[in-house]
Amino acid sequence: MHSAVFLIEFGAIILGLGLLGRFAARFSFSPIPLYLLAGLAFGNGGLLPLGASEEFVAIGAEIGVILLLLMLGLEYTASDLVSNLKTQYPAGLVDFTLNALPGAVAALLLGWGPVAAVVLAGVTWISSSGVIAKVLGDLGRLGNRETPVILSILVLEDLAMAVYLPIITALLAGVGLAAGSVTLAIALGVAGLVLFLALRYGRLISRFVSSDDPEKLLLVVLGLTLLVAGVAQQLQVSAAVGAFLVGIALSGEVAEGAHTLLSPLRDLFAAVFFVFFGLHTDPASIPPVILPALALAIVTALTKIATGHWAARRAGIGVKGRWRAGGTLVARGEFSIVIAGLAVSAGVQPQMGPFATAYVLVLVVIGPLTARFTEPIAAHLTRRRGTPTTPAAGDGAALAESAVDLPKAGSDDVEAGSGASGRA
Repeated sequence: MHSAVFLIEFGAIILGLGLLGRFAARFSFSPIPLYLLAGLAFGNGGLLPLGASEEFVAIGAEIGVILLLLMLGLEYTASDLVSNLKTQYPAGLVDFTLNALPGAVAALLLGWGPVAAVVLAGVTWISSSGVIAKVLGDLGRLGNRETPVILSILVLEDLAMAVYLPIITALLAGVGLAAGSVTLAIALGVAGLVLFLALRYGRLISRFVSSDDPEKLLLVVLGLTLLVAGVAQQLQVSAAVGAFLVGIALSGEVAEGAHTLLSPLRDLFAAVFFVFFGLHTDPASIPPVILPALALAIVTALTKIATGHWAARRAGIGVKGRWRAGGTLVARGEFSIVIAGLAVSAGVQPQMGPFATAYVLVLVVIGPLTARFTEPIAAHLTRRRGTPTTPAAGDGAALAESAVDLPKAGSDDVEAGSGASGRA
């Protein structure tokens, strides 16, 4: 009977996701907000709470995050990563300054104390790589020139998590400096080792994984990714970062073949992840914290847009691409919830859970919309003001901007390639 209930519930979830995806496609917008609302409707305190399939959905959600980060890593080679880190680290510093500080200030204003301030800084700092990767695919922007800038910022954030998560874990546990230093050293060592192996032996790894048989290739890549993700998590490094590094290590035909084979699996489990996020949100816990969470969401949406605009301008991207880059970075998601969950488990601040849930829910719904509409809204406001769209005299990005805004192959969205592009 239990297995029958499980099959009915899980089958209904998958069927519902398919219908929501078709509805979203019909009106040309991302299905992510619909997946989240479905999770709210059938989660704790929702219209029809699920029971039997919840544990399986949780596992599926974790696999969804891992596959999203793996696919993001497949867009880059290790050399691309290193070159982008060298050129884009100032954007990472601006990203941290503009987006972590509002969270820390908000926690202090709410009277939550310094530890909660460090936690909420991480919640507001990190964009959702999973949501953004899905949105870029949905909008057909993987070939746009601003996309490497977006991915570079996400890469810096994801790698920063390899440092931040061990620090916040030690801080929340109240361990001494020595124990915290050991945890951080392990995390950095693991991330550094994988990057070294990818740079030095990436071709050998790809040759080992490579297979002409799609079935064998799928099994080896998926098995290797889950294995590395699990080991990384066991060593206090995020499983998502481990999956991302596996994607970095694979290159050439292996990366292309894995991308083709894993895309349907990624879409399936990513949808499950967004539903799971909603399932574990009690709708009744949101109203008491919705106003401060909404205010913080608006502030940090604007700071993310400013971050993307600044980083894209620095890279010589045209005006349209700058606004698209900023709007795409707005969504928060999986890492924000993980960070807040650590604080809730440690008993630092009981309101942190519903506050972070409301904050992320607002931005994960707004994020796909800002990605789609920030650029046309900015263009409309510019036309109303009568401001010329050509670059001002003395703008160092003028020549690049003129080239960037030219359409490629008749498409206004896909621009000429960038010198710092990934595999996209």
